[in-house]
Amino acid sequence: MIALIIAYIKFWFRSGNQHGVHSPFVYDLITKCFYDKKKYPIYAQLKNYREQLRSNDDIINVTDLGVGNQVMNSDTIHIDRKVSFIAKRAGTTTYRAKLLFRLVHYFKFENILELGSSLGIGTYAMSLGNPSASITSIEGCPNISRFTAQNLKNNQISNVEILTGNFDDVLNQLDASNYDLIFVDGNHQKEATVQYFELLLPKAHNDSVFIFDDIYWSKGMTEAWNIIKDHPQVTVSIDTFFWGFIFFRKEQPKEHFRIRL
Repeated sequence: MIALIIAYIKFWFRSGNQHGVHSPFVYDLITKCFYDKKKYPIYAQLKNYREQLRSNDDIINVTDLGVGNQVMNSDTIHIDRKVSFIAKRAGTTTYRAKLLFRLVHYFKFENILELGSSLGIGTYAMSLGNPSASITSIEGCPNISRFTAQNLKNNQISNVEILTGNFDDVLNQLDASNYDLIFVDGNHQKEATVQYFELLLPKAHNDSVFIFDDIYWSKGMTEAWNIIKDHPQVTVSIDTFFWGFIFFRKEQPKEHFRIRL
């Protein structure tokens, strides 16, 4: 925790906002999406979805919580958890759900891949961002996968397919030739994160966006982020501390931005 606080203090002093950003693409993204203050009516739906989960006392037998679970901090293979506990301690925050909604709404992403469904808070936000998008989400725990798929269906979400299994296995079976957005939110280890990036590179096109969660969660994750943003095929990266954004726009000069959200 202390290391994370120190990392954030360093980030704060090295980061900025839209001022001084000379790239029109990045400037517009920051001002029209990141800093968009419009009160979208859909925000109420995002809040309600999260509150449903936070008040749900159903028990889920969770398999393999994963290294990236900061709060639960457990690598236990099987453990019973209330849905409310998972939502309160490890679910996507309302702030980040709103940002995911705005990102999908802003870019009009049509083909989306998510690694790490969890309870579907982020999945739900992306679905509302573009109801006509095709969203594939991968979840490692079978019981969470079943719960989330049914819960999304109960909330009238029909454009999401949740696949269950180990990321390495499922990624090799994906049918889509490319994705507009890939959101990586699972298995927060350096080697695995870099491996997923390299495995998914062939599915990126010029306007694809990759988002990596918790890039300062550990020294290894920060190292993974640095490897990814320095990759020759990456032209623009945006470090927002909790998320790292990767772009492949060949028309852009290679630049790295640190932006406060």
